Formats: sequence, C-alpha cells, structure tokens
Amino acid sequence: MLDHTGFVVIDLVKARKFYEAVAKPLGLSIQTPHKDFFLLGLGAGKVPYLWIGTLKPSYWVEGSKPGINQMHIAFVAKDRATVEEFYRVALAAGGRDNGKPGPREERYYAAFVLDPDGNNIEAVVRS
Repeated sequence: MLDHTGFVVIDLVKARKFYEAVAKPLGLSIQTPHKDFFLLGLGAGKVPYLWIGTLKPSYWVEGSKPGINQMHIAFVAKDRATVEEFYRVALAAGGRDNGKPGPREERYYAAFVLDPDGNNIEAVVRS
C-alpha cells in the first residue's frame, strides 16, 4: 500500500544512531543515497521505505520545522520477542518510553518509543 513516507529531523547523526539500532531487530537496513538523508527499509531500491533527513521538503507549508508535527510510524515485528528487543534497543539508542511492550487490544502486542525528535515509533505484532 505505501511506497514511502518520511520526516525531517534536527540532528541527522543522532537520528541515524537511533534508527540503526531499531532497524536490526526489525530486519531492516539503512541506505545512504545522500549526505543529508538516509532511507530505512528492506534494502536498496525496495519499497516501502522511510525517508529521514534534514532537507526542507518542497511540500512543507510556511511555519513547518522539524519536530513541530509529531509523526507516527508502526513497524511490523515478527513476534513478541522482537517487539521487546525493539523497545530495549530504542531506549538504549536515545529513545524515550511512550508505551512499554504489552497487549494493546485483542491480538495486538506493541511497544511505543519517541525518537530523538519526538516522533512516535511503534513495533507491533498481530496474532
């Protein structure tokens, strides 16, 4: 359904450290096609992917800036252990707790963290 989505960050080095950490348990990788952004996804040339960078997007309206509009991204996890590992490494990489691993509703197990720019990042497994 999705091709890509993305958001602007304040500190690309800090963001990359965070997303490299959470990529590993989710089976994702980082690609760096440009010095001012990176892609988080399934690998080079594959969609969907998440664009993360410091460039000002052409579609921004006046007054937009990094961190002003919190984004929410939910990554598919293969099992509950992956959700828990995602949460652990995200906190260790500078993320902040926004919902410990656990059931959210029937057949939905997830964890939520805020990345260094305040975006809500989730890992979820549905059973």
